[in-house]
Amino acid sequence: MDQKQAINPVLTAVIANRIDGIVREMTNTLLRAARSAVINSARDFSCGLCTADNQLLACADGLPIHSFGAHLQTRTMCEFHPDLAEGDAFLHNDPYTGNTHPADHTILVPVFVEGEHLFTVVAKAHQADIGNSQPTTYHASAKDVYEEGALIFPAVRVQRDYQMNQDIVRMCQSRIRVPGQWYGDFLASLGAARIGERRLKELCEKYGKDRIKTFVRDWLDYSEQRMAQAIRRLPKARLVNTGGHDPVEGIVPEGIPIRLEIEVDPEAAMVTLDMRDNIDNLPCGFNVSEACTISASLTGLFNSLPADIPKNSGAFRRVRMLLGEGKVIGRPAFPHSCSVATTNVADRLVNCAGAAFAQLGDGYGVAEGGLGMGVGLAVVSGDDPRQGNEAYVNQLIIAINGGPASAHADGWLTWGLPVDCGLMYRDSVEIDELKHPIEFSHIRLIPGSGGAGKFRGAPGGDMAYGPTEAPLTVMFPCDGQLSPPRGVRGGGDAIAAAAWHIRADGSQSKLPNVVALTLHKGELIRGIDCSGGGYGDPLEREPRRVLHDVLERWETPSRAFELYGVVFSGSLEGLDLAVDATATTVRRQALRAQRGNG
Repeated sequence: MDQKQAINPVLTAVIANRIDGIVREMTNTLLRAARSAVINSARDFSCGLCTADNQLLACADGLPIHSFGAHLQTRTMCEFHPDLAEGDAFLHNDPYTGNTHPADHTILVPVFVEGEHLFTVVAKAHQADIGNSQPTTYHASAKDVYEEGALIFPAVRVQRDYQMNQDIVRMCQSRIRVPGQWYGDFLASLGAARIGERRLKELCEKYGKDRIKTFVRDWLDYSEQRMAQAIRRLPKARLVNTGGHDPVEGIVPEGIPIRLEIEVDPEAAMVTLDMRDNIDNLPCGFNVSEACTISASLTGLFNSLPADIPKNSGAFRRVRMLLGEGKVIGRPAFPHSCSVATTNVADRLVNCAGAAFAQLGDGYGVAEGGLGMGVGLAVVSGDDPRQGNEAYVNQLIIAINGGPASAHADGWLTWGLPVDCGLMYRDSVEIDELKHPIEFSHIRLIPGSGGAGKFRGAPGGDMAYGPTEAPLTVMFPCDGQLSPPRGVRGGGDAIAAAAWHIRADGSQSKLPNVVALTLHKGELIRGIDCSGGGYGDPLEREPRRVLHDVLERWETPSRAFELYGVVFSGSLEGLDLAVDATATTVRRQALRAQRGNG
């Protein structure tokens, strides 16, 4: 019997969900087993499955920036190791051969069924430390990979016949500042990958190898069909959008311009993302790797399409990528540093792509989302007096960064960054204070900070923290202080990011975008997170929604009146605030008239 005919839609759905379940079990394993807070608290990692011919099959719950280019890494593994065998495992963190940036240590395990290589499981985790010349995994000022300092592993075999290559382990332990923490995370990633291997073997045993191979073909074809259907519903158009990273004194004083051209061809059911017209690689860590270029632009595209399209290589077939060689966005030329490739410029690219689709008209695209690897995403390090002055290094993931408004919904409150689209967890303040000798002064939302619109951007955040006793080093490469996220189709722009050093005597000084600062007892670092941009005319927002925002302290009464044209009766203090419908109609008419006269 022809296997293609033997698979029915119900069985296809069952196996597809089982495949996602395997990825989620890998995810849970890594989350529960890892040692560093950036992984086991913030979930800055992703798991996925690729086929033996290097197509992304599944990345359930994976961060977009980690996942959409995973097949590039498995391709490198196959090219470098024609002698793949059961029991192999590989460590890959090379941004020039398919990885995102050096801080993302990826474990690749080829899965063999009846002697045939059918899948490769992928477990990628952002490390707290990778041996950079500075105690940060985002070395923005590094002129090249040599100054960056990380050990680079281009799909290096770390296990053969399930036995560990201790030479590689010792290399890492001798260079990484907190080797025990790294080794725990390394073992957790290996454990997650081996769980994926075991479950895939069980799946093939249950359904048969041939049926699973047929499922893979059909699932990717179905995903392509879903993507094609979505593109056929779009208007034919050529879109051009620009943006850019803020200038950074001493690193990129002119900033980093971004240009993206998009061709939507509904008849051919194809979208072309052309990023060739961007500047050459820069002597700093802001260069975007090929994997991150692909992932960030695809993320912006998917943000503008139905959410239930499977994110895999089948859907990717309907997207044509045009990348430049040796460009700050595209394929980087060795040895230019890609240390900050997963954020900053990549965040701007996500925003640029999503907002471009808003040019198609109402109902399309999204506003720009909050960005900025600021105070709430800093890498902190020092010596912990509570642990006999033992060294520690970790990245905080406690930022807010309001999400962008879309054509149909308000921004997501705990967005984080455009490259992860709200899929990471935010740290617990209490857990961060338990793990590190730091203390938070405050963390709170900023009322009235989201971009106004028919659908509003989520508000930004305000936080401050400092050391409890011993000095605390804080490092981060922020963006969004000069050019905050923008609204679209009449929506308002977001608030900008900011940071201050607050000294023990209460005096404070404004900090630049890229910060390397040592705080002493009594000092604080304070940061403002960007909010999200708004979508559409604020005067079209339903007054009841404006009332809800004011009651929740997400909006202010003054902005409700000035920007949204909503008039209230009663008061917040009296707990009887209500919309005055008649006065609101008059107020909105007056505001529209002012626009016409302007």
